[in-house]
Amino acid sequence: MSTACCRKSCGSSGPEHARETCAGRRGLTPRTFALAAFGGVALVANWLLIFASFSRASISIATAVYNTQPFMLVALGALLFSERLTAMKVGWLCIAFAGVVLVAQAKGGGAGGGGGDYFTGVLMALGAAFFYAVAAIVAKKLGDMAPHLIALIQVCVGIAMLAPFAHLRALPTDAATWGIHVTMGVIYTGLVFILLYGAIQKLPTTVAGALSFIYPLVAIGVDFVAFGQRLTPAQLIGAAAILVAAAGMTFGWTLPGLRGRSPAARKG
Repeated sequence: MSTACCRKSCGSSGPEHARETCAGRRGLTPRTFALAAFGGVALVANWLLIFASFSRASISIATAVYNTQPFMLVALGALLFSERLTAMKVGWLCIAFAGVVLVAQAKGGGAGGGGGDYFTGVLMALGAAFFYAVAAIVAKKLGDMAPHLIALIQVCVGIAMLAPFAHLRALPTDAATWGIHVTMGVIYTGLVFILLYGAIQKLPTTVAGALSFIYPLVAIGVDFVAFGQRLTPAQLIGAAAILVAAAGMTFGWTLPGLRGRSPAARKG
C-alpha cells in the first residue's frame, strides 16, 4: 500500500516531468540510489527496534526515549553539513531533553513487563533513535531527490529485507486487522515519510530536531486515550518543557544569558 502511494506521488505529473521532479536535476545515479537504499536499511532497523520496544516499555515511554534522536540529528547535521550550532539552539535542545527525561523517568501502571524488559525496551528505543537520525541525514543528503522517490526506494528495500521473515501462511483473516495494516502503510509509511523527508530537506536540522520533540506528546495523548496510561505531575512538567523548547527553537525566542553565539565562540 505504501509502495503504491509513493509511486502515485511520483507519477502524477506525466513521465518526463515525474522523472525530472522525482530523481532531481542530475537523475537517479547509482550513487544516489545506493545512498537512498542505505537510508532504507537504517529505516527498517528503526522500525524493528521501535516497534519491539513498545511491548517492553509503554508506548509513551518508548516514544519519549526515542526522541533523543533530535540530538543525534543535530550533531550529524553539524558534522556533515557544517550547520552553525549556537548556544541558544543548544540551550533549547537541552530544555527539551530535560523534558524527555521527566516524561521517561516514571514507567507507571501502563508500562510493559518487568524491570529487565523495561530497560531492554529503553535500549531498543535508543537504537531506533540512532537509525532514524541516520535515515533523516540520508534524506537531507539527497536534497535534490523528491521525497516520494526516497520513500519508494526505502519501502522496496524494506520489503526485500523483511520478506524472508514474513509468515505468509498465517496472514490475518479479519477486515479490522487488514484495515490497521493498510492505514499504517498508507499514512505512516507513505504519507508521513514523504512529508517528513520534504521538511528535513528544507529545514535546518536544528529546527527539524526541535519540532521532533512534539512527537512524544502526541504519542502520550494516544497512549492515554487508547490504553489509559496516565501522566505523573513530573511527566506533565516534562511535556510542557518539550512544547516550550520546540516553540522557542522555531520562533527564535531568547534564553536569558544567551545570545545565539556558537558554543565555540563562547569559549573563546
